[in-house]
Amino acid sequence: MGRPEIFGGELYGVIRRSIVIGNGFAGSENQSIGLVRALGLSNHQSLYRVTRPRGGIHERLHWLPVSLHKKLDYFMKQFQITVRGKAVMPLSAEKNGFLDTLEADAKHIAKMARESFEKDGPLLVVASGRDTISVSSHIKQLAPENVFVVQIQHPRSGLKRFDLVITPRHDYYPLTPHGQKQIPWFLRRWITPRELPDRHVVLTVGALHQADSAVLRSAASAWHTELASLPRPLLVVNIGGPARSCQYGMDLVKQLSVLLQNVLWSCGSLRISFSRRTPEKVSKTVLRELGGHSKVYIWNGEEPNPHMGHLAWADAFVITADSVSMLSEACSTGKPVYIIGAEHCKWKFADFHKSLLERGVVRPFTGKENMSESWSYSPLNDTAVAASRVHDALAERGWKVQQP
Repeated sequence: MGRPEIFGGELYGVIRRSIVIGNGFAGSENQSIGLVRALGLSNHQSLYRVTRPRGGIHERLHWLPVSLHKKLDYFMKQFQITVRGKAVMPLSAEKNGFLDTLEADAKHIAKMARESFEKDGPLLVVASGRDTISVSSHIKQLAPENVFVVQIQHPRSGLKRFDLVITPRHDYYPLTPHGQKQIPWFLRRWITPRELPDRHVVLTVGALHQADSAVLRSAASAWHTELASLPRPLLVVNIGGPARSCQYGMDLVKQLSVLLQNVLWSCGSLRISFSRRTPEKVSKTVLRELGGHSKVYIWNGEEPNPHMGHLAWADAFVITADSVSMLSEACSTGKPVYIIGAEHCKWKFADFHKSLLERGVVRPFTGKENMSESWSYSPLNDTAVAASRVHDALAERGWKVQQP
């Protein structure tokens, strides 16, 4: 098959456009968008989503394959449930919340890639998250000569279905001696991954993200009026929420509140943000314990979101251990990062925290810190490293990304 352009006497496929396959969750989609940005294609990307039914009983069905989940939702919509003579629909969500985003259709995207190849060159497809695996792999199957498919986060099996897989090292924790000891012998054949990474797997320390130097410079400018004049040092606290491998309750939240009060004397300002996963009882407790202090500002969740401004202007961070994304972003700034709640985490999360501690990237938050005393480390650079590996893999195929 012919190549669209010729450079220096050699044939090259020049990638000028990209498609991001998302799942509706910021933590996953930001990884794909961050990689596309690092490749210089952020102005030439389209976002498609694989959406699941939401609301009601659907919140308990995320373990199902997305295709089966949608079929079940269709069935439930056809047959209303009658309770005491009244027709109701408690099981189904009426809206997915993504009406302005195209639904990811593998056949449509593959057809577009094939038909536009001679004119526009190869198509870069970047996907992240379990629900996107079937779509991205199907695109690769239907248009292998026209697309380059990158899957972020380990797809568990069938790695050859993608041109490149980018995943954190802690996804391979089950293969470590310590990980093997935690798996009963009769379950080991079912725990993935089961094989060591090959040459088309890119291993990172943490999650990919969009918070590169250019983004932070822009955020520093955008938030200059609100944040530049704050008394220093500015301590930013990012609070997530309990996760499957990071279970904690209100005891940790109360402990965090006490420890923050202990370091307030050394802070000029303290700003607290919550994630989408933060339970309401957590945010209310923090607001009750710290909201009345003159040095403390607690974001109320309304737009604009100060997250990027905080990354740009903070002098130090305290972050709950449950969020790989928030830790990865903060650890890319080179500023002090303190972690709380790691003792409540297990399995791959614990391995991730161990890696950060060994690299000197984070320190446990004890409440005895003097926030005016800084310390340094080599910042995480996962997104740039991953982008470099994408360039290398494309070059092996005779393709390259168009320079901005």
